[in-house]
Amino acid sequence: MAERVTICVVSSGRADYGLIRPILDALRDDPRTVGQLMLTGTHADRRFGSEADSLIEADALVPMPLDGDDAAAAARGAAAVLTGVVEALGRLAPDAVLIVGDRYEILAVAQAAMLLRLPLIHLGGGDVTEGAIDEGIRHAVSKLAQVHLVTHAGAAHRLRQLGEEDWRIHTVGNPSLDSLTAAAALPDEVLEGLLGRPLAPDNLLVCFHPVTLLPDGGRAEFDALLAALGELPATTHLWITRPNADPGHEALTGHLTDWAAGRSNASVHATLGPAYLPLMARCRAVVGNSSSGLTETPSLGIPTVNVGVRQQGRLAGETVFHCAGEVEAIRAALARAMAADLAGAINPYGDGKTVPRILSVLTSLPERDVLMHKRFIDIEVAGG
Repeated sequence: MAERVTICVVSSGRADYGLIRPILDALRDDPRTVGQLMLTGTHADRRFGSEADSLIEADALVPMPLDGDDAAAAARGAAAVLTGVVEALGRLAPDAVLIVGDRYEILAVAQAAMLLRLPLIHLGGGDVTEGAIDEGIRHAVSKLAQVHLVTHAGAAHRLRQLGEEDWRIHTVGNPSLDSLTAAAALPDEVLEGLLGRPLAPDNLLVCFHPVTLLPDGGRAEFDALLAALGELPATTHLWITRPNADPGHEALTGHLTDWAAGRSNASVHATLGPAYLPLMARCRAVVGNSSSGLTETPSLGIPTVNVGVRQQGRLAGETVFHCAGEVEAIRAALARAMAADLAGAINPYGDGKTVPRILSVLTSLPERDVLMHKRFIDIEVAGG
């Protein structure tokens, strides 16, 4: 690669910004690298909020228009992202592109990098989420990528099963864990200023997103979750983030707005932004179906109640309590979680020292031609 490598880091919304931010900061601080920031997806859509400190700091902003709440609207939005990202990458001319995860708009970014013959660095490949379309998207992105930054050994194994060459796969951990110590140390008064209201003696963080492989988009699971939360005492404050931009979000958001109206112990936020991790550190538990409850929360030693099928198959540690999306099951899981002794629990997604590992990979990339010519590695399979 070039003597000073330029990496364009892409964020598609609030879910991945916390993962890419420490990587971007490291790239901008290191004299061997140049870090560019591209924002796309829902960053410019006020309905979903943005984790970005400022949209102004982005080197490129590619809006994703969403003119509806169905799969067709998502497809049209992704098509607009593809066009916009191709134009933005042509202007920025990076040496490589770094993306995270499994969202449909991220697949469009990956396609743009492929068409422009730009090496693609993929963070988060090899995971499993059987309850969402994200599963197929994630594996598709992995096949388009030239370098893999994975969060645990099981993910690395799956990429080898997909035929990826071993030298391309780097087990680094989850970069958002590098920010947890500072987040937990944020003074309460600063956090409360970000939240716009004081913390309660007892707090829960609630994050629930559409379940894209269920016919009802997860509405029944969400109804059950809200019913169970409604049984909690008024002294327990519920900090709730709105659903993400997956198809079905409008129905869930409308239901949440109606349910929370008049409840003094419920605060609904489009995004919690820089307050998210500090608030998580103050909560007694995280409840819902967001991946952060499985990948980040365990490092804080607090439990997660994972509701329904969205995260089915994803690696989870002993701090995670799975339950069906039914009122009684959620109620029972909450009780188990609150009573659990989690002292000494280990987060299987890393040790909080991920960013230096990633920076080591990014500053020692092979030349572009070496990266771009991929081989498929066959493996022995039963019955083959």
